[in-house]
Amino acid sequence: MKVPCALTIAGSDSSGGAGVQADLKTFAALGVHGLCVVTAITAQNTRGVDATFELPPEFVTQQLDTIMRDFEVEWAKTGMLSNVGIIRAVKAGAKRYRLHLIVDPVMVSATGAPLLREDALEALTKLLARAELVTPNVPEAERLAGFKIRSKADMRRAARTISKLGPQAVLVKGGHLKGREVVDVLYAGRKFKEFKSPRVTSQPTHGTGCSFASAITAELAKRTNLHEAISNAREFIEGAIENRLKVGKGVMPVNQMAALFLSAEKGRALEEVWQAAQLLAEDPEFAKLLPEVGSNIAMALPGAEKTSDVVGLSGRIVRVGDRARLTGFPKLGGSKHVANLVLTAMGYDRRIRAGLNIRFSEGILRLCKKLGLSVSEFDRSREPRDVKTMVWGTERAIKKIGKVPQVIFDRGAPGKEAMIRLLGDSPIEVAKLALRVARSFD
Repeated sequence: MKVPCALTIAGSDSSGGAGVQADLKTFAALGVHGLCVVTAITAQNTRGVDATFELPPEFVTQQLDTIMRDFEVEWAKTGMLSNVGIIRAVKAGAKRYRLHLIVDPVMVSATGAPLLREDALEALTKLLARAELVTPNVPEAERLAGFKIRSKADMRRAARTISKLGPQAVLVKGGHLKGREVVDVLYAGRKFKEFKSPRVTSQPTHGTGCSFASAITAELAKRTNLHEAISNAREFIEGAIENRLKVGKGVMPVNQMAALFLSAEKGRALEEVWQAAQLLAEDPEFAKLLPEVGSNIAMALPGAEKTSDVVGLSGRIVRVGDRARLTGFPKLGGSKHVANLVLTAMGYDRRIRAGLNIRFSEGILRLCKKLGLSVSEFDRSREPRDVKTMVWGTERAIKKIGKVPQVIFDRGAPGKEAMIRLLGDSPIEVAKLALRVARSFD
């Protein structure tokens, strides 16, 4: 199998959190073979940079020439380019080999240490003319654009200003601005596009910018278009930040391997939910269990804490005539109702990862008990205002019997359909349980 290659041209971080080390881990996590040209060596840890040794520009050139004689490389990203000589060497090499450059204009480390000489800023701005994309954070965008950035409107203005330096596209990252939401602004082809997501943490994180830029580079090396590459890279870096490593005594670094693990788990959950949904829809007996609102089946990722961490169907399984029909596909956040059921149950038993809703009838309920399933209930007529039904109700049902049951039901309330929910370790287990009930029910 031919694996795409991607190149990082950056400094070495002895703490393993940023620079070349972060880039190579990101490339590996995203299925790309990573190559590197080291521009500088740092003596640093999570608390700061103690010293920097810049490699001679001639040796930077030699590394690049040696790599390009052997490997097919189209996409490269730059990180720490600390002086004029190194920047000029990189610019000349990119031109010579027609490299598509993603320029991460690194100026200061996460701990505040300067990584770009003051007299090298002008040379860096000239390098941007060779860039397919430049990815400044707010402080970097302020230096490149020449004015303060305090709002999204300022980010747009900065992106347009930086574009005049010659890059094909500019992505101004909004993580340094305050707010519960992080917004990145892309300016490409004289058009703006915003990428938004909830803020993962307000604490500084080591290696975020390096890993994000290298994730975009990896996606582009796999022939993904720019918008999709940025979107995929944002999802990757959010997982890496959320699961950042508790190592060292200073700023925690991002965890690229956790993002890889979560990506694999997401793929597994999508596949299992789809298989389970098809299993139900293809069995004519299941139609007997479908409620008026339809059924949804969901699976939570390991460590899930919110509904967007749970894979459910974008539509539902509904009854058409005497058969069940699928009306959607698996996606993260596909079902808030069943997702809250599973998330709440997981809070009491981490083995519980999946759930399914089916219609309520006294006959189905009696059958569940006859089959030896553990059963509990909650009373929706007692439901307080301003609560999430499946959080409140699931907790009530669990506390009632002192464990997570296989079956949770309620008899409804005015305007609220009665429902039975099935819980289990996996979507396939829950689907098979539902079919066991359906085939025994007349």
